[in-house]
Amino acid sequence: MRKMALILAAGKGTRMKSSIPKVLHKAAGQYMIEHVIESCEDAAVEEIHAIIGHGKELVKQALGDRVGYMEQVQQLGTGHALMMAKELLPKDGSAVLVLVGDAPLIEGDTLAELMRIHEQEGNSATVLTAIMENPTGYGRILKNEEGDIRKIVEEKDASDLEKNIREINSGMYCFKSDDLIEALESLTNDNAHGEYYLTDVIEILNGMGKRTGTWATNVESIKAVNSRVELAQVEKIMRRRINEFHMENGVTILDPEATYIGKHVKIGMDTVIYPGCILEGETAIGEECQILEQSKITNCIIGNQVTIQSSTLMESSVGDKTKVGPYAYVRPNCRIGSNAKIGDFVELKNARFGDGSKASHLTYVGDAVVGKNVNLGCGVVFVNYDGVDKHITVVEDDVFVGCNVNLVSPVTIKKGAYVAAGSTITEDVPEDSLAIARSRQTNKEGYYSDRSRKIEE
Repeated sequence: MRKMALILAAGKGTRMKSSIPKVLHKAAGQYMIEHVIESCEDAAVEEIHAIIGHGKELVKQALGDRVGYMEQVQQLGTGHALMMAKELLPKDGSAVLVLVGDAPLIEGDTLAELMRIHEQEGNSATVLTAIMENPTGYGRILKNEEGDIRKIVEEKDASDLEKNIREINSGMYCFKSDDLIEALESLTNDNAHGEYYLTDVIEILNGMGKRTGTWATNVESIKAVNSRVELAQVEKIMRRRINEFHMENGVTILDPEATYIGKHVKIGMDTVIYPGCILEGETAIGEECQILEQSKITNCIIGNQVTIQSSTLMESSVGDKTKVGPYAYVRPNCRIGSNAKIGDFVELKNARFGDGSKASHLTYVGDAVVGKNVNLGCGVVFVNYDGVDKHITVVEDDVFVGCNVNLVSPVTIKKGAYVAAGSTITEDVPEDSLAIARSRQTNKEGYYSDRSRKIEE
């Protein structure tokens, strides 16, 4: 029997005070609902559906065809959301997870264990719970003397005695699909708010003589987000989890409180991450690297023994033993070789930069192919845009380009050539030749003395 997950994602999230649907606010660089989806995937859930409402088109645009969708046009409670998805439910008794899209800390191992306990005990419903020191604001789990769940009571409806119960409802469940379908048929909105509560399904199943149970996990895993303050709290927990994972696998993070690493980033052992760094997306960093302070790296492949200082790199690759920065800017689609140097205030865009090559200061390399062992002096500019189109400049191996040179694309500097400082190159430079393209210096002797005398007169 296949496993299914229904993720409740229709709410507006009024307390977020945002035009963005609550589930599309980000934690650790990803939408909150993405974290929930990934946990379902980690738990080997074959079929995942999001029940959407407020901002439905934005949610669809963000998630694409990664999940199926059912719309809850009117938000009439959590039970009503499941009623809208009833036609999706298999009738073969499969396990159906009901989750919330604003609880991004839930993990795949937790969901897998919840389903295992649910099936092992033969439950029609298993409620994911937690034991809290201060359960204020949460629904309480009421059990009989045998420890079986009787019902879930919301705090506003709880008696003083019931409020002392410390086991709380996470809002997440595992159901036996056919029994859930039957229970939904009996669900009503006969309450003060006129809503259909999913918590009432537990009482209905008990009334049907079905077995219901609970499984308690840690409080952290079930934390949901209802405000920006809670979003920041979740972000901090998630960041701590990620950083601890890397540190336990041989990465030194000098200040975990000031280091932001995305969930899918990979880092090799003996790499050191300095404070203020942001590592995002599908970035992979090799072994024995130094990622120095205030560096931001997004979707990059970084080799071994690389040093990156106070620089920004996006969607590019860097070879072994290369040094980048300080204050370098590597834009998308760059491939930097090994033992290279991209120095201070150097910008690369859509460039191939060969092994052993150097651009040490104040240089722009855009739409270029730079060979091996090339030296680009201070202030070299690859003039790649003619006002309409971008053009490619090729600099072959072993070329030396002096300071303050403009290479006006499209142009090729052949192997072993030397370009004199201050030149503006508009034509190809032959192999092993010297190119000089600047005005000859003129000295006017006595000019200043004559000028000063005229001013005095």
